[in-house]
Amino acid sequence: MSVRVLGRGVVWLALISLLSWNLVVGAKMAQEDEDSRSRSAEVAFQKTQTLNDVIRLIRDNYVDEDKIGYDALLNGALKGMLQSLDPHSQFMEPDMYKDMQEDTAGEFGGLGIQIGMRDNVLTVIAPMEDTPAFKAGILSGDKIVEIDGTPTEGMDLQEAVRRMRGEPGTRVKIKIVRMKPHLIKDVELTRAIIKVKDVKGARILEDGIGYVRLTGFNEPTADALQKALDELSEQGMDSLILDMRSNPGGLLTAAVQVSEKFLKSGEVVVSTKQRKGPPYLFKSKGRRHYTDLNMVVLVNGGSASASEIVAGAMQDHRRAVLVGEKTFGKGSVQSVLPLGDGSAIRLTTAKYYTPSDRCIHEIGITPDVIVPMSVETWHKVLLKASREELGELNESVEQDETEGLNLDDVMDTQLARAVDIIKGVRLFQAQATGEYYASGGGIAQP
Repeated sequence: MSVRVLGRGVVWLALISLLSWNLVVGAKMAQEDEDSRSRSAEVAFQKTQTLNDVIRLIRDNYVDEDKIGYDALLNGALKGMLQSLDPHSQFMEPDMYKDMQEDTAGEFGGLGIQIGMRDNVLTVIAPMEDTPAFKAGILSGDKIVEIDGTPTEGMDLQEAVRRMRGEPGTRVKIKIVRMKPHLIKDVELTRAIIKVKDVKGARILEDGIGYVRLTGFNEPTADALQKALDELSEQGMDSLILDMRSNPGGLLTAAVQVSEKFLKSGEVVVSTKQRKGPPYLFKSKGRRHYTDLNMVVLVNGGSASASEIVAGAMQDHRRAVLVGEKTFGKGSVQSVLPLGDGSAIRLTTAKYYTPSDRCIHEIGITPDVIVPMSVETWHKVLLKASREELGELNESVEQDETEGLNLDDVMDTQLARAVDIIKGVRLFQAQATGEYYASGGGIAQP
């Protein structure tokens, strides 16, 4: 009996010691958190005082009196604060915020290029086909160093977009730098209403291999793709090449709707992660799923945002073989947060992750099979495709961009590799099921 009582006493003593230790550790951690918050508040107060001192020194000593108003100085500080976070975060003064709201609700003229920041330089992600930028020969990777004579160094993305947009029919001059081959060029473009077909070139290439090219992700994209897939299925399609090269992206909802056509219901397409809280999962829905098609997805350095979401989902679920070149790496989510004085901030609040939890932003998606192609060759491939689609040289392409080009000799090596992969997968499947040998095929033995 005494042994049992002693044993119980030891157990209770251990439990009391463990509880006491947890209380001590918890109290210490709480004290450390309180100390950390106190130090942060002290630093914030000191820096605020420093900001006040700087404003006072500027107002007392700066040479140009018309530049030292409190609004101008504080707005400049807020712009610098947001711009220091990343190229996509921005402080918008009331007039700029109002313009942004009108842009999203109305119609405006543009050049037809998607831009981003690469190494802190304003860079073309991709020109959109049959737009002013495409016609003028702007290529993926071109650096925009001036807009109407104003250097873009230090200019944020939204300011650059604002300067390039305008009334349709008006002109804007940009200076580009191209690294390979090295080129510095002034290009004058006429703004236009940008209307681009998201689904192009749907056809059977050969022997049941279907081909569809996606140039963007907007509200009609999923329905247009469905129509193309239905038509190709009626023509006997049993394999598909989905071409998303130089597709700069678009709506997240459209990317999910496109992905779910090739995934089983309930499979994760993409997730968004904020600094706090659990990730938000976007899963495949719908009733019609083309899960039995052999697939290859084509991507390149101009594939960004929504394109990378689709490519990452296809790759992670082993639903398709990715062919081409590494994608751009634009995978962040921006939220617009209004402020009380009519201004607003655009803030990066989340990042996109593939189903296997790979971060897309500033990393991109690496293809399973890398097939390099220069941007000049890719531009010629697009010009050739335009000619073939129209049956003659596309009149929307400027003459000086096609003069001297032998487009008949241009080879789309990435597409050719995709076709070879489809054929190889078919051969492997036939061998695995015995159909290849039953039909008299096989490898001849010496």
